[in-house]
Amino acid sequence: MKKRVLINTANPVRKALLERKVTLGTWIQIGHPVVAEILANVGFDWVAVDGEHTDIDVEIFANIARAMYGRGPQPFIRVRENNTLAIRQALDMGAMGVIVPLVGSAEEARRVVAAAKYPPKGERGFCFSRMNDYGEKFGEYLKNANDDVAVVVMIESKGAIENIDEILAVDGVDGLFIGPYDLSGSYEIPGQTSHPIVQQGCKKVLKACEKFGKSAGLHVVVPTKDNIEKAIAQGFTFIALGVDTVFVNEASKRALATAKNATDNYAS
Repeated sequence: MKKRVLINTANPVRKALLERKVTLGTWIQIGHPVVAEILANVGFDWVAVDGEHTDIDVEIFANIARAMYGRGPQPFIRVRENNTLAIRQALDMGAMGVIVPLVGSAEEARRVVAAAKYPPKGERGFCFSRMNDYGEKFGEYLKNANDDVAVVVMIESKGAIENIDEILAVDGVDGLFIGPYDLSGSYEIPGQTSHPIVQQGCKKVLKACEKFGKSAGLHVVVPTKDNIEKAIAQGFTFIALGVDTVFVNEASKRALATAKNATDNYAS
């Protein structure tokens, strides 16, 4: 296995990605800063905002990032697409890591890195904005940004699996995140994430991550002890636990079931 260790970074999650150490995060789909404040106080290593499958735009993300500031977790965002402006804006609003969907080739991976890195490593634009305190810390931020910002690409297609070595060989890609549902769809078996062909694809990705010394991420939608232990045993280290919408849904159902049971016992 190729060992990759980055020491000069203030982002502990990026350091962990490059050292292939386990970090635990979660997803935000409810676009409100209060949700971010609550989750940021729990103790996650990172909290990722879903800007792809929700109505969360860059303004909402900026407010969520403000709510998380100083509370511990690193703010990440899954941008809506592999688009230079979308990636630049997310970073300018304070994201310490971007998760970019539907990366299927080395060229697409290079576009992600270019958008996330300042010259000469990339083509990220210079500006006064939230991430550098509107110019107050311009030089300080500029000096460290290329080392501090984490770049994670999503592997969600049959083509991405076939090109996985070339994608992971791109300098600046710190890790990847498997999208098992989209992956199953690309094999024309949508939703069958346990199908052997999907699982074989995941194993190929994990083997490539070990080869290139980069982290593999997975969303453990139902974060039971067994599911988490299984993901870690398989080799996943960038692990998302649940999502705010599911947390609210499941907690609500448990509370109501408990209350109904209590009232039934009282009535009897």
